[in-house]
Amino acid sequence: MTDSALLARLRADTPGCLTQVHLNNAGAALAPSVVLDAVSAHLHREAEIGGYEAAAEAGDRLQAVYASLGRLVGAPASSIALTSSATDSFLRAFLSIPFEAGDRVLVAQAEYASNVIPVLQATRRLGITVEAVPDGADGALDPEALRAMLDERVKLVSIVHAPSHNGLLNPAEAVGQVLRESGSEAWYLLDACQSVGQMPLDLAAIGADFLSATGRKFLRGPRGTGFLALSDRALSLEPALLDLHSAEWVDDDEFTVIDGGGRYEQWERSPALLLGLGAAADYALGLGLDTTRSLIMTAADRIRAGLAEIPGVVVRDRGSVRTGIVVFTVEGRAAADVHRAVKASGVNVSLSPPDYALRDFRAQGIEGQVRVSPHVYTDDGDIEALLRAVRGAVVAP
Repeated sequence: MTDSALLARLRADTPGCLTQVHLNNAGAALAPSVVLDAVSAHLHREAEIGGYEAAAEAGDRLQAVYASLGRLVGAPASSIALTSSATDSFLRAFLSIPFEAGDRVLVAQAEYASNVIPVLQATRRLGITVEAVPDGADGALDPEALRAMLDERVKLVSIVHAPSHNGLLNPAEAVGQVLRESGSEAWYLLDACQSVGQMPLDLAAIGADFLSATGRKFLRGPRGTGFLALSDRALSLEPALLDLHSAEWVDDDEFTVIDGGGRYEQWERSPALLLGLGAAADYALGLGLDTTRSLIMTAADRIRAGLAEIPGVVVRDRGSVRTGIVVFTVEGRAAADVHRAVKASGVNVSLSPPDYALRDFRAQGIEGQVRVSPHVYTDDGDIEALLRAVRGAVVAP
């Protein structure tokens, strides 16, 4: 299939392309029709025969979701837990770690607020400390700086793989290698919410104990879905949040935790959304993650080059290895104003304010950025519409 034929098929699979220039896929991507069909068909079935009955009828298809997600991240189906979001996944992982007073938590300089805040909360409650690993010269986390910070008190290394507010990719595999080589017993939690669905991932090669992700971003699944991929070591922990799905009440004052990723789940969830998540995973696998990464990066590089040619625009992406997230500012204009102007022109982009990643924004000395994130269905017309809108925002009073 030619590149143009593939793009035409991808756009035909995506109803939203007909009405919207959507370059906010790092926020929530446009779902392909197969995802919409999976969700709506199950909701109709619930209305016809009842929620419990529809879930039982879809039992095999719901089980298949675990295998599809496992294939996305190089993990067995039994090590996958289904959750409601990336934050839900992160919290279930974080709260399962048996912290003690004096333990240290190491995070990336570019760590996202929703990950840092529960760690800061735990510093007050448990007496642990949190420290940021310095960046290297390219702006990504420096693995050797991490190595120098490790000691027996480091209980957790929590890294965001693809920060949502800049275009870099942190060296996840190098982090895992440093932890192995050092003999550290620290738990390794990787926030992959922006990299899942955008590129190939392999949990074993990364060496993480927990990989947290969402459905709604580059994976193109429904909002309200997420998942955790877990190492064998993580599957030995007793999660902090248990119910009758993740554990069994066996005597008056006794319970047992089930085996596998299900111990990190809860009973109440939406089968319709989970079937949509599975459909999104199957669609991504069918296209191929290497193909997806190539298409996204081609569009992102074109956007970076086009933005850099506009006088007054500063492309802020860092890192030796980049993602499909592009961020920029306009000299003399507040990022919020530029964002409003571009949105008003009919192009979906996002605003990244400093409170999303406070350490990183302060280190860069900026007060906000406009974020652009293409996907496999982004075409020349979408990119030209963006560049035209930014040119207009630059000259606007």
